[in-house]
Amino acid sequence: MPTVEQPVHDLVGIGFGPSNLALAIALREREARTGERIDAVFLEKQPSFGWHRGMLLEGTTMQVSFLKDLVTMRNPASEFSFLCYLKARGRMLDFINHKTMFPSRMEFHDYLEWAATHFADQVEYGSEVVAVTPVTVDGTMECLDVVIRRGEGELSTRRTRNLVVAVGLDPVLPDGVVSDERVWHSEELLDRLPSVTEPRRFVVVGAGQSAAEVTDHLHGRFPRAEVYAVFSKYGYTVADDSSFANRIFDSAAVDHYFQAPETVKERLRAYHASTNYSVVDLDLIDELYRRHYQEKVQGRERLRILNASRLAEVARGAEGLRVTVEFLPTGERTVLEADVLVYATGYRPGDPLTLLGDTGEHCERLPSGALRIERDYRIATSAHLRCGIYVQGATEHTHGLTSTLLSNTAVRAGEIVDALAGRLRDSGRGTYAFSR
Repeated sequence: MPTVEQPVHDLVGIGFGPSNLALAIALREREARTGERIDAVFLEKQPSFGWHRGMLLEGTTMQVSFLKDLVTMRNPASEFSFLCYLKARGRMLDFINHKTMFPSRMEFHDYLEWAATHFADQVEYGSEVVAVTPVTVDGTMECLDVVIRRGEGELSTRRTRNLVVAVGLDPVLPDGVVSDERVWHSEELLDRLPSVTEPRRFVVVGAGQSAAEVTDHLHGRFPRAEVYAVFSKYGYTVADDSSFANRIFDSAAVDHYFQAPETVKERLRAYHASTNYSVVDLDLIDELYRRHYQEKVQGRERLRILNASRLAEVARGAEGLRVTVEFLPTGERTVLEADVLVYATGYRPGDPLTLLGDTGEHCERLPSGALRIERDYRIATSAHLRCGIYVQGATEHTHGLTSTLLSNTAVRAGEIVDALAGRLRDSGRGTYAFSR
């Protein structure tokens, strides 16, 4: 029988969260503008679109303006903007009358789902990427085979000239801690809560926005339960979202950061960590303090703030957890019987090399050991690897704070699409599918 040649895509995207959704939009808009179609497929291990579903808490709002959606910063006239979504949902005037720049997190998630429905023919949900292997021709790696697991373990392969890795963030738990029915990471909150009946006490560890939101939500949802917030600071730190500080999230700041010496990059990260890490919106801090104080006045304290403290020990029993908290200034220890312990201890970017396997040996590194990533978000590679491997996320060390966040998603996606089109053109690829 004749050998059936494996079809080759121009691009395979791993993950279909906001970053690669924005990329899919930028690809479609480029096709409409130029008539040139870049053949792309996206692989997502979730069964449907979802973005931090476990933290879609009622009453929580986005921390960025709706104008920093999937498209507006790159193309204000896009049909995929948040305003077009509002028009499609029949809520344009209602949103305007709401007089806010910050939609609820639930509404913004609905916007993302709405945008994702336009790309159902390009996304393969329920497809977990388990390996990426090079395809070598005459000693040069010309393509990559992306190995996918579906359902009961069925494996298949997609071959591509270029790869965009956007696997999102991995939840961080302290060393040795494993999530189970009583110990959770905050990202699991809404998935786990239905299993809790008549809780007496929650313990929440962490001092950032997620920790404060979890504390607020549990205190309101379970009016008979005590909620203990444990963190090593004396108080929650206010997020710096002032107008001048927000310039660190401008798209131009990516160029400034990328070109800066390493010593300057380190200083900029230190200066502006308070815009994004272990910080909380002032309104939420004030609300938690108001409740904490009011309960003291009433003589029934359900919301307890154990500041300047750390978890010293966690023991499991038949009826729950035995949590030991140490007050750092004196070393005094308090033992709490708890039903659930929630670690709101943040996330780390997924490591692209986890999927790349042997292909990663051809990726260049900086003196620090981190991946060398070019300005167009392509991993620098040896001359033997001709495929383009791009990353969305895991670029803070080279491109700065804004490069990994929603603030720059629209612009970043456009830059990657331009880079992809240029590489395909320079490689002599002459199979653009003209749509008109």
